[in-house]
Amino acid sequence: MTRTLRMTPPPADGAAAHIVIVGGGASGVLMATHLLTHPGRFRVTIVEGRNMLGCGIAYSTEDPQHLLNTRVQNMSAFPDEPDHFRRWLRTRAGHGDAPAAFVSRPTYGAYLADLLSPWQADSSRLACIRRTCLRIDNGGTDMTIHLDDGQVLRADHVVLATGHVLPEPDPAGVLSGAWEPPADLDPDSRVIIIGTGLSMVDQVLSLMNRRHRGEIVALSRRGLMPRPHAPANPLRIDNADLPPDARAVTLFRWARDLARQAERDGGNWRDAVDGIRPHVSRLWAAMPVAERARFLRHAAPWWDIHRHRMPPESAARIAEAMGMGQLRLLRGRFLEAGREGDRLVARIATPAGPARIEAGRIVDCRGIRRDPLEHASPLFAALIADGTARIDPMRIGLDVSPDCGVIDRMGRPSARLHAIGPVSRAAFWEITAIPDIRAQTTILARRIAETVTA
Repeated sequence: MTRTLRMTPPPADGAAAHIVIVGGGASGVLMATHLLTHPGRFRVTIVEGRNMLGCGIAYSTEDPQHLLNTRVQNMSAFPDEPDHFRRWLRTRAGHGDAPAAFVSRPTYGAYLADLLSPWQADSSRLACIRRTCLRIDNGGTDMTIHLDDGQVLRADHVVLATGHVLPEPDPAGVLSGAWEPPADLDPDSRVIIIGTGLSMVDQVLSLMNRRHRGEIVALSRRGLMPRPHAPANPLRIDNADLPPDARAVTLFRWARDLARQAERDGGNWRDAVDGIRPHVSRLWAAMPVAERARFLRHAAPWWDIHRHRMPPESAARIAEAMGMGQLRLLRGRFLEAGREGDRLVARIATPAGPARIEAGRIVDCRGIRRDPLEHASPLFAALIADGTARIDPMRIGLDVSPDCGVIDRMGRPSARLHAIGPVSRAAFWEITAIPDIRAQTTILARRIAETVTA
């Protein structure tokens, strides 16, 4: 890498402040990088028991056809160095440095892991523990972190960077997970994919890469699919231009008006969406709980398909599959799935009535917004049970303060337990993409430094 990283050694007059990061995916690695490059007193431990560092569920895929849905020019780890990822790509064989390109997600996972390479051999600055965190005690002068092998760590601050809530694997083996490795499958059998978002796109691309010939049925309630990327010129929108009315219907109407204005000016709806994006967290924070719930019920699916777009290469292959009749979008609500002999059967409710569809494989791609209590990890279950944390009213994540402090059962934000990335979605909404997470982790590293040196 070409960036000159500021590797601050531990101070000679005392131990460095110890920060434990639970989770080694994108948000955890970015948090560690910004702490380690900060000229403060930091010793960092990353606890990750599931994936390789930097990968998480988004970048753990091994399929090179699974592309980032954001251009190279927007994927730098450093807000003040927008070309960092592009320069890193130049060092990789077979990669160009086109700023508007969409590279593979495995490549980006390698970039994130490489961010930590300057400290990998220095255990006084960075430790990576391949275990699972079971419990965090927030009392006393230190925070105490309990791991599944009996280890106990003590830290000045703990950062939860556990990523998306994932359902447990189907014990009956009827539903396959969206991020499970491809299974052996009769190439002529039908595949049903529940959900029509970006994980559905990945599944279809993987099937096509394996020369699957059978029908692929993608099912969702509205039959919506991510729109493709295309050149855009984001509208300039200032805070003063934001609607004072925080109702969901008002905000949606405002966004549509901006899209129409962009088209009248010779652009397209992407100009409006990309102009709105930097203000989404502010708009979300201004919405009362009832309006947030209304947005999630009615507007979120429409926002998502315009906000989270397909790379042009992926869109072209999806269009090809639909044109050949291999991929079929179906409007309907998934009810249940089971086995009948050697076949899998999905039962759905469609506008025309109930239906039954046989398949060789059924893949659950219903997205990342899942009840964090219903699918709680042992750590989250423990945090909620002892009152250290609570679920937000929308049940989309932990309740988190604007400065990333985890809010306890009594409504008090912690000064030492923080949450970043997707786990903090309830407070920020748009906090799953790298541009948002890198800004969040940069600011939090600065705040922790101020706390430690105060």
